[in-house]
Amino acid sequence: MFYSVIEKYKNFNYENFFSNISTEKIKSIINNSGKKNLEDLDFLALLKPNISSDILEIMAQKANEISIQYFGKEIQLYGPLYISNICDNECTYCAFKKSNGIKRRHLTYEEIETEAKYISENLKLDNIILLTGESTVNSIEYLSKAIEILKKYFSTVIIEIHPMDKNHYEELFKVGLDGVTVYQECYNEELYKNFHLEGKKSDYRYRLDTPQRAGEANLRAINIGTLFGLGNIVEEGFLSGLHGKYLMNNFLNSEISISLPRIREAFNNISGENILDDRYLVQILMAYRIAFPTLGINISTRESSNFRDNLIPLGVTKFSAGSVTEVGGYSISKKTLPQFETSDHRSVSQIEKAIKNLGYQPIFKNWLNL
Repeated sequence: MFYSVIEKYKNFNYENFFSNISTEKIKSIINNSGKKNLEDLDFLALLKPNISSDILEIMAQKANEISIQYFGKEIQLYGPLYISNICDNECTYCAFKKSNGIKRRHLTYEEIETEAKYISENLKLDNIILLTGESTVNSIEYLSKAIEILKKYFSTVIIEIHPMDKNHYEELFKVGLDGVTVYQECYNEELYKNFHLEGKKSDYRYRLDTPQRAGEANLRAINIGTLFGLGNIVEEGFLSGLHGKYLMNNFLNSEISISLPRIREAFNNISGENILDDRYLVQILMAYRIAFPTLGINISTRESSNFRDNLIPLGVTKFSAGSVTEVGGYSISKKTLPQFETSDHRSVSQIEKAIKNLGYQPIFKNWLNL
């Protein structure tokens, strides 16, 4: 289990480690990368804070080279579909948390189909992420039927919901589920307790092992990540990268990817205490690409349009587009609060055009289930 890796670095002295990493050492790691996953500490060396602009440029060139080698010049497009904001958890950074007195909504099957049809016909997206609050009201029966409906309109359906047991993932796989997105949010176990006060999500280990259960259930796509702004930036970037490496090494039949979400404004939530600035986010992204050549990298509409576009040559493989983060927000009504505020408000067609202008090809269809 990945927890053994967490324990290995539990009391690691990052400051002392970086004090012994020279510019020449970083250059050597970059020059010898690109063929296989890096060793843990070589990856960590690429995360050294406050490196020079010259080294960042070398990283950028290498990241671009590796990206084109393994992924070509293609960017997969996907969109989120929220079907419920009912939640049993008390997460200090989320608008959907149980204590927030917001309007709750739980879409009917007919409403799910209305939203799916609208997205398919008007946004032309073919890859969808189904999202809910983390609540027992979202039963296996409800989720199974929702997936069956979505598979009529989309080739790829991924869920970002409450963690489940392996047998539940296997059951959803049978009705068409392709993958799971689950963010650990905070890899530091002690800090994790401060942000997750009630509900099943307060179980650190159960959440940490969720990608493992998804892989054991033979799901084709597994996406992970931390929520930057909660824990120490370097530690979170390092451990989330190692988690991706662990999954790639153990689930060869699954497409493993990682996201780099930064905490965003949401109703009645905390602000991030560990701010990840643009420069270091770029460095983390490039370190992921250089250290783990076949790892997918997602950038969502949490980030601004110009910033997202500039990240494309550095290792990004997936883009969300036309995102709406409220329940039923595409075609039914906009009377519930979004889970968080987005920054890139461009339409799918505008994002498609921007990607093409950069010399890349937007990809709407990932795979077909035969």
